Amino acid sequence: MSRPGRFERRLRETLLNLAAAGGAVCLIAVVLAVAFNITLILFKTGSMSPTIPAGSLAVVREIPAAELKTGDVVTVDRPGKLPITHRIQSVGPAEGAARTITMKGDANAEADPAPYVVERVRIVLWSVPGLAYPLAAAANPVVLGATTVCVAALVSWVLWPRNGSRRGQRRKRGQHAAA
Repeated sequence: MSRPGRFERRLRETLLNLAAAGGAVCLIAVVLAVAFNITLILFKTGSMSPTIPAGSLAVVREIPAAELKTGDVVTVDRPGKLPITHRIQSVGPAEGAARTITMKGDANAEADPAPYVVERVRIVLWSVPGLAYPLAAAANPVVLGATTVCVAALVSWVLWPRNGSRRGQRRKRGQHAAA
């Protein structure tokens, strides 16, 4: 087999392996996210700077209020408003399993105006500055559609049968010569 044939075969195999690995990573991430109740938060403001600057992507996990402690960075859902992610300044009792928490953004001079009564919150596990904008752009329907078409084209190209393989041509020539 000629060098271009080997190179093309290796390229096809490498690209298919990369696509398969990417798909496996996505599947594992989805299973882990569902199993451990993990989601992503995109930071649009700098209220948690410098710890978590605007444009950061944070991985958060839902936990019961009983596990909260002062200093935790948590996301609280607010009815009729966007969720807020700030650092807990104090934790106090409330009815049942609920807790009353006061929070403050690291970049803010004062605590949030009112305490929050919560039964569950999302605690920030870790964050990466600058990843929010590319992730938000990748969620655009045009980008998702183009990615789907490109991956489908790649898989089709890699798996498409090759009619003119040299091995198949040699066999045919040998059969014709024997006849």
